[in-house]
Amino acid sequence: MEKLASYRQQIKTVLERKASIVPANASIETQLVFDTERDHYQIVHTGWKNNVDRLYGCVVHVDIKDGKIWIQHDGSELAIADQLVEMGVPQQDIVLAYHAPHVRQYTEFAVD
Repeated sequence: MEKLASYRQQIKTVLERKASIVPANASIETQLVFDTERDHYQIVHTGWKNNVDRLYGCVVHVDIKDGKIWIQHDGSELAIADQLVEMGVPQQDIVLAYHAPHVRQYTEFAVD
């Protein structure tokens, strides 16, 4: 249980740092979405481009499943997996879920 609490805090810390970077387009809002009961964590951008085109998208999506951190989507420049490893999360506890299951074996991270 202590490991999960640590992972939750580390994920929140990394996402909060990323969300603090203000997008170049000031009309884009960055939202942090934390569901700590079900262990889903996201950064979402919402807003308008030139007051005409609606922008909405998930920039980062991380889950905790079966005691491992599953990175579902990482649309950021600095890889979240690397930042978590720097914070002390073992690579074998991070699943790069955006890679197909048969490809994960070729990474330095967990397969599932």
